[in-house]
Amino acid sequence: MIRISNIKVKNGGDASLFQNGVMDPKALSKSLSFVCAKALKIDPKDIAKLSVFRHSIDARKKPDIFDVYTIDITLSINEKKALQKARNKNAQLFEPALYKLPPFGDKEMTKSPVVVGAGPCGLFAAYELARLGFKPVLIERGRPVEDRQKDVENFWKTGVLDTVSNVQFGEGGAGAFSDGKLNTMVRDKDGIGRAALKIFIEHGAPEEIYYEAKPHIGTDKLVEVVKNIREDIKKLGGTVLFETQMTGLVLSGKGDTDNKVTGIRVKNKDGEESVIDTDTVIMAIGHSARDTFEALVSDGVYMEPKAFAVGLRVEHPQKKINKSQYGVEQSPTLPASPYKVVHNTSSGRGVYSFCMCPGGHVVNASSEEGHLCVNGMSYYARDSKNANSAIIVTVKPEDFGGEGPLCGVEFQRRLEKKAYELGSGKVPVEYLADFRNASKARANEDDRSSWNTPCIKGEYTFANVHELLPADLKEAIDEGMTAFGRMIEGFDADDTLMEGVESRTSSPVRITRGEDLQAVSTKGLYPCGEGAGYAGGIMSAAMDGMKVAARICAERCPRK
Repeated sequence: MIRISNIKVKNGGDASLFQNGVMDPKALSKSLSFVCAKALKIDPKDIAKLSVFRHSIDARKKPDIFDVYTIDITLSINEKKALQKARNKNAQLFEPALYKLPPFGDKEMTKSPVVVGAGPCGLFAAYELARLGFKPVLIERGRPVEDRQKDVENFWKTGVLDTVSNVQFGEGGAGAFSDGKLNTMVRDKDGIGRAALKIFIEHGAPEEIYYEAKPHIGTDKLVEVVKNIREDIKKLGGTVLFETQMTGLVLSGKGDTDNKVTGIRVKNKDGEESVIDTDTVIMAIGHSARDTFEALVSDGVYMEPKAFAVGLRVEHPQKKINKSQYGVEQSPTLPASPYKVVHNTSSGRGVYSFCMCPGGHVVNASSEEGHLCVNGMSYYARDSKNANSAIIVTVKPEDFGGEGPLCGVEFQRRLEKKAYELGSGKVPVEYLADFRNASKARANEDDRSSWNTPCIKGEYTFANVHELLPADLKEAIDEGMTAFGRMIEGFDADDTLMEGVESRTSSPVRITRGEDLQAVSTKGLYPCGEGAGYAGGIMSAAMDGMKVAARICAERCPRK
């Protein structure tokens, strides 16, 4: 195989071949065949196979914008000789890393492994285990994604929160109602990330996620993908139980050095309690499973508080972002523009954008009564009038003002309670002009009739958002917004919308695990994914679930 990098093609062409700024994969492969043939000085007919490895957009010389490709091709002629003849420094022989599971271990698994949580980590762990013949039991405290979708829409419409089924809890995890971004900072040296992307595509995700530098599925398509993975788990011999919450572990030696899992305690939707016998528990809970954290602490599972980040959602007109990033407000051959901004403040704090949603919506993402938090979401089309992202500041255990492994949880709760009170249960919103002046927001003044208006899922109200965060965090965000205004024109405009609170960026705890991926305090317990503190998004969570499944495969073999 030959990999050709840094192939630049001027953006544009037949708009009918593009959807949401992304070229149809079949048309793309056809057009790139001629480009690759020219790069290698060969006949296009000599290309036996072509696949795009990576696509990104270079807008540094706007308005001249280029699509940049890395392409893998297989030739029907001698590849080594073709390279020697071409003398193209961007082309080289290449063998991609193919993900391979280890051979089965010697110890037979006599009891079905139990996966707790049907977010991306739990779904992918269960899917891999089912595919390998382990017949996992996947339990989820919330409802199936198709029912959950109705519950979430009802909450946004009525404001009546269902604590069982919401943006945080239910099949698909918190990521099911997000932008569906699949980019990750995790290095993919063994090909597990590419394998995860293939699983997404096989279950209905857009094909371009396999090569886009910043891939996304969109919440509308992600819902169907999640459902399809679940159905395959069942077809492969797994069991999926909804509205089944783990309330604790059953241990062989609680409190001593030989602490092993022998089962889990669960409660169903009718409040009936039972025990599932197992010696293998994949703990794939989300970052908002606060009552489960408490139960695990009671069971003697070691965990520690960890740093995370809090802040606010900001909204800008998407056309303004496009203009700054691309030089044009809109183009059929360009997707809604993302951005990424980072600033180190004079006080030493880092302020940065997180979970940026081009053409998206801010959503009420609450999961506890009397508390309110927000997140960002977009559909596959990314066609909302506004762009949004979280502008957040890292906080550490010393900022939490408490003790014990769950002090970060209590820090989150205090902020979310204040946000709920500021908005009287609605998402509190404030223009940046008022946020900076610390004056009461005045949304209905005549001179603000042309100012930007929110794209929010759920009820919202203008309120004193400037009172929400501790003073040092508010000041850091204020300074950051000024710095970002120098990077992206209009980022700190007066009518920028500030909304809060963004408090669920990642888990406030880490359930510490060893090299064998088991909890250091509890044998048979495999903490993984976002809730355990080992992932920070859909993709990294899915990869971590697959990693745990592979580890179990290396140690155990399915029941014969």
